[in-house]
Amino acid sequence: KEKGLLDGIPAALPALTQALEYQDRAARVGFDWPEVEGVLDKIREEIEEVKSAQNLEEVTSELGDLFFVLVNLARWRKVDAESALRGTNLKFKKRFAYVEQGAKKQGRNLSDMTLEEMDALWNEAKKLGL
Repeated sequence: KEKGLLDGIPAALPALTQALEYQDRAARVGFDWPEVEGVLDKIREEIEEVKSAQNLEEVTSELGDLFFVLVNLARWRKVDAESALRGTNLKFKKRFAYVEQGAKKQGRNLSDMTLEEMDALWNEAKKLGL
């Protein structure tokens, strides 16, 4: 069997990286949106499909499609999707730690706080640039 353009991309790659590799190779032969607006339209379409999914299987499939097109947007904008997500993960971790510390300072457990109380601490963390 003749090798396809997408063959040879390691199955063990992180999924975001693998998606980028598939999209890069397809784009090299012209299989790509002519304008970034097409990608943005596709994101909106996929969000609607996630909303209308009826069961876990459909939700899983549609979320996969949404992740894939988000990687495509990152590619179009010259952003490394893996690095962008890692950066957001780190930001979330720092802000959540601030919320935990705020609860501790009040002598409270997070599980005893309301979402509104935790959200107030979260917003403080954002204002502090965390």
